[in-house]
Amino acid sequence: MKQNITLSLEKDLLLKLKVISAKRSTSISRMLADELKVIVEKTERYELCRRKALQAMESGLHLGGRPAPRDELHER
Repeated sequence: MKQNITLSLEKDLLLKLKVISAKRSTSISRMLADELKVIVEKTERYELCRRKALQAMESGLHLGGRPAPRDELHER
């Protein structure tokens, strides 16, 4: 479901956007919707990767080998 929003822009910016949108054969509304969608998708991907990274840090990584006894590590 789509919903309209009201956006307030400076006149010179709006004129430039009209020119750009005409060159791209699209509307300002469509350009804004596409850019906002990209922002949301990037944010969601970042949060997913962040959660996965934090989870991996909490669980740690098994790098093989076995722990050495304390006596072997601290031979004098």
